[in-house]
Amino acid sequence: MTTEAENLKCKSKAHWTKGDTVFIDSVYKTANLPLPEYPEIAFAGRSNVGKSSLVNKILNRRKLVKVSSVPGKTQALNFFLASNEVYLVDLPGYGYAKVPRKLKNDWQGLIASYLTTREPLHCVVVIIDIRHAAKPQDLELVLWLQQENSPFCVVYTKIDKLKRGEQAKQAVLLDAAFGLKPNERLLFSAKTGEGTEKLITMLDQFLP
Repeated sequence: MTTEAENLKCKSKAHWTKGDTVFIDSVYKTANLPLPEYPEIAFAGRSNVGKSSLVNKILNRRKLVKVSSVPGKTQALNFFLASNEVYLVDLPGYGYAKVPRKLKNDWQGLIASYLTTREPLHCVVVIIDIRHAAKPQDLELVLWLQQENSPFCVVYTKIDKLKRGEQAKQAVLLDAAFGLKPNERLLFSAKTGEGTEKLITMLDQFLP
C-alpha cells in the first residue's frame, strides 16, 4: 500500500519531471520581464558551473536549457514555465574574465535589479562547483542574499568529479566559507542524478 508520504513524493517529482516545461522568453531588460503570473525560482552561478545541466536534470529534459561549451554565453534572463505553475529563471553566469567589462557590468545590473525588485521570486538557487574553493563573487552573492533576507539555497554540483572522501572534505571547506550548516545545502551531480530528488523536495518547500 502506498503511504501518504510516498504519494506526496511522487506528486512533487511529477511536478518537475513530467516534461511539459516550455521556454518562454529571453529578457535583456527588466522592463521586458513577463507578467508576474507565477512564482519564480532563479538559478545563479559562475559561468561554466553546470547551471544549465542542473536545470535540465531536475526537469528530466536533456536539451531544454542549452549547455554551452563557451563560458559566459548566456546573456539574458531565460524564463521557462514548468507545468503552467512556476517560472524557472536561468540567470546569466558571472565571473568569466574574457567577457568584455561593459557586458559584465550590464549582466550584473540586470541580475541585481531582478533579484531586488521581482516580487514573485521565491528562491535563488546558488550553484557552486564543489571542486574549487569559494570564489569572491560567490561569497558576495550569498552574503548579499543573507543580508537581504532573500530565500535561497546552495547546491554543490559536479560531485561526480570527486571521490566520496574528497566530496566530504570539500563540502566542509565550502560550508565554513559560506557560513552554512550541512542541512542548508546539498550535493548534486547532473551526470549521475545524485541529489536530484532532494533538490526537488527543497525547491517545493519555497513554493506556495
